[in-house]
Amino acid sequence: MQTSQFLESRHPLVVALGQQSDSDLLTLFQRYPDKGQYFVAIFCRYTPIVQSLIRHSVRSPVQADYLFALTWRHIFNEMGGLDLRDRVPPGQPPQSLQSWLINTTAACINSTPLPPVESIHYSLQENSPPLWCYLEQALNRLEPVHRLMILMAQTFHWSESRISAYLQAEGEMMSPAEVKAELDAAYPALEAALPDDIGAIYLDRLPRRPSLVAEELGLEENWFDLPSLSLES
Repeated sequence: MQTSQFLESRHPLVVALGQQSDSDLLTLFQRYPDKGQYFVAIFCRYTPIVQSLIRHSVRSPVQADYLFALTWRHIFNEMGGLDLRDRVPPGQPPQSLQSWLINTTAACINSTPLPPVESIHYSLQENSPPLWCYLEQALNRLEPVHRLMILMAQTFHWSESRISAYLQAEGEMMSPAEVKAELDAAYPALEAALPDDIGAIYLDRLPRRPSLVAEELGLEENWFDLPSLSLES
């Protein structure tokens, strides 16, 4: 079964890491959380294995792609504190990153509930999992009201008037014009919150209008949990 090809695998920042060992990439990922290229390199190296396992286990291509993205999201969140020496009997070599990734993928396949195909709007061809991971991280660094407005505008396609009405119902007095002004400030803040190398790999870091930033980041339904829609930090 053919696996997807990701353009980031040919980016110079990723190609330059091709000779690094798995353990070195993991160490660099953990040591430099403000750099994204190490996770991207691991993603590109192990996408064929992870994707093959998932596609052999999930019949629907749409659900398989969505589970593939969710699996890498889980891997991203777990790798920050991963110690491959954990639970290894004395005298035995540490677990390899490859075996950990295979076991983690199998666990995700067995435990992740998948929504019906018609409710999934994630497109693997348009939105690579590493960008999604760092985008979610960047969203969490924004002011709560900016995060809320971006999700409403891009995930749920609400108009500025509807966002204004929702905010006013929550006690945040803001006119539609003020919502627009806040969104114009929030999109560049979101891009700036991404690691520089993630911007270089996926966005080219060129000057752009806020609307283009939102379009390229491609916020999709199904990726964000509804409890994140809150004015609280």
